[in-house]
Amino acid sequence: MISPMTTKEQLVLACPTVSVGVLTADLLNLGGELAVLEQAGVPLVHIDVMDGVFCPQMTVGPGFIKALKTPLLKDVHLMIADPVDKLESFVAAGADIVTVHAETPHVHRSLQALGKMTNVNDPARGIVRGLGLNPGTPLSAVEPVIDELEMVVLLAVNPGFPAQSFIDATAARVEQLIEIINRSGRDVIVCVDGGIKKDNVKAVAAMGADLVVTGSAVFDGKAAPANAAFMLEAVRS
Repeated sequence: MISPMTTKEQLVLACPTVSVGVLTADLLNLGGELAVLEQAGVPLVHIDVMDGVFCPQMTVGPGFIKALKTPLLKDVHLMIADPVDKLESFVAAGADIVTVHAETPHVHRSLQALGKMTNVNDPARGIVRGLGLNPGTPLSAVEPVIDELEMVVLLAVNPGFPAQSFIDATAARVEQLIEIINRSGRDVIVCVDGGIKKDNVKAVAAMGADLVVTGSAVFDGKAAPANAAFMLEAVRS
């Protein structure tokens, strides 16, 4: 009998790829918008969870994540001030990937806790644990917890502030992060999130990112199927 792939194995197999933020979609047509991603071959849907404390905006919670009826991997990015006691509710809502931020208290404990939780979509798959770093956070924050994670998410904008451009210094941060990962001997996925559009997605992928997060570049209200296909092809090429 062939054992099912873990979530980490599914993600590695899909990379390089894109994770598309659903909050920029037409939420009154959420099923149709998710179907666009499925038909384009996008493997992940990205959900930005903001609490108005860690960053200025407030977005959605576990109820929204549970309402996403889709075979896509649910990539949940927690930009919340104190996640450790809230992780179980997001996993219970169907998260396949959970990213917590290095800037939050007890981040090591958060990652440890995620490693012990069961994926409700398939108990055999496990949860992919991500560590998010804001643009001003030193990359050295990765090293003390690298044995407790499967993915690092480098933000290329400051979370929760509108109308930002991709921060050019991200390229050097990706290079340095890859060096840290290689020294550790761990197989860690590198993700870049923020300010990624049609005109820079190829350059971001060329930096060495395994996973690229985008949103409004796909759900622009005009041509989501073509946009999704473009972004996916740009990363893979």
